[in-house]
Amino acid sequence: MMSVMSLTQIESNIGMLPREDQMLLLERIIHRLRKMNIKEKDNLEGQLAAMASDREIQNELHKIDEEFSVAESDGLGNF
Repeated sequence: MMSVMSLTQIESNIGMLPREDQMLLLERIIHRLRKMNIKEKDNLEGQLAAMASDREIQNELHKIDEEFSVAESDGLGNF
């Protein structure tokens, strides 16, 4: 993690830039963050798809479903 001193120095240096350059830098940072977020989302979706097709996970989910089937038939969810 970056120290507070480093962040303060960066902020000070950015403050010395012309306003137009500050806006350009901000847009580039936002673009980079959005791009990272998309990659993380794609990675998560890939992991979830792999888990969904994993036989061991499917078997475990089936066992859990069987265990809770009694609770589903008790009528508590129907009100």
